[in-house]
Amino acid sequence: MAPATRTRPLLADVVRAELRQAIMSGEFPLGSKLPNEERLRERFSVSRVTLREAVRGLIEDGMVVRQHGSGTYVTHRPALRNSLDTNFSYTEYLESSGVRASKQILSSRVVLADEETARALRIEPESDVVEIRRVRNADSRPAIYSEDYIPANIVDPKADRDTFRGSLYRLLEERGHAIEHGEAILVPVVADRKLARVLDVTVGTSLQHLEQIDVDTQGRPVMRSLEWHVPAVVELRVYRRGPGPSVH
Repeated sequence: MAPATRTRPLLADVVRAELRQAIMSGEFPLGSKLPNEERLRERFSVSRVTLREAVRGLIEDGMVVRQHGSGTYVTHRPALRNSLDTNFSYTEYLESSGVRASKQILSSRVVLADEETARALRIEPESDVVEIRRVRNADSRPAIYSEDYIPANIVDPKADRDTFRGSLYRLLEERGHAIEHGEAILVPVVADRKLARVLDVTVGTSLQHLEQIDVDTQGRPVMRSLEWHVPAVVELRVYRRGPGPSVH
C-alpha cells in the first residue's frame, strides 16, 4: 500500500504556533501588547482572516487576552495549556511552546485486547493489539504518561519501536489511517504508586486523566489512548464559545 499523502497544516495553525513560540521565548513578554494587525500580517505574509483565526486560537489557549479598544495582550498562564478543541501531537505542541520536549518509550509489546479496548476499537476481545507505554517530558520534567493501543495489523512493536518516539498520528497517517477526529473523556484522578513513580510526583497528587478513541478518515477506530497529565506542567482546558446575544 502506498503511503498516504500527508496533509499540510492550515496556515492559521502555522501562524498560531509561531506566535506561541514567540511568546514562550520572551519576544512578547507577559503583560506586553502584541503588535497591531497590520504589522503581524506583514510579518507572516497572511490575510487578515488567517491572522485573526491564529490570534483567536491563542485566546483559546489562554496565552493572550483581547481588550476592546486597546489591543491584544500576553496574559499570565499557570502552566502549558493544551486546548481540547484540537487533536495534535503533544511533542510538536511542547516544542512549539519553546520547551525542550523529549519522549521515553517504557515498553512496546503485543498484548490481548481487554473488553474495553476491544469495544473501543470494534475488534474481538483478546485480539492482538500493540500496547505502547510512553512518558513525555517538558524541560526534563515528566508531563504526560500514556498507554496507547493500536491493532497489531497496523503497527509492529519491534519494527516500529524507534518510530514510536515520534508522533503516532504521523505513523498512522503513513500506514493509511490518517486521523479524522478523536472522542475523549476527561476525569480528575489522584496518583497511585505506579503513576507517582512514573511521573515523579507524590502519591495522591491530582492528575488529569484522558481516555481518547481516535477514528480514521474511513470511520475506523484505530487507537485507544489512556493518558495521565500533571497539571502543574501541562494543563488540559476546554474553550466554550457562546452563547452570544439572545435571539428574540
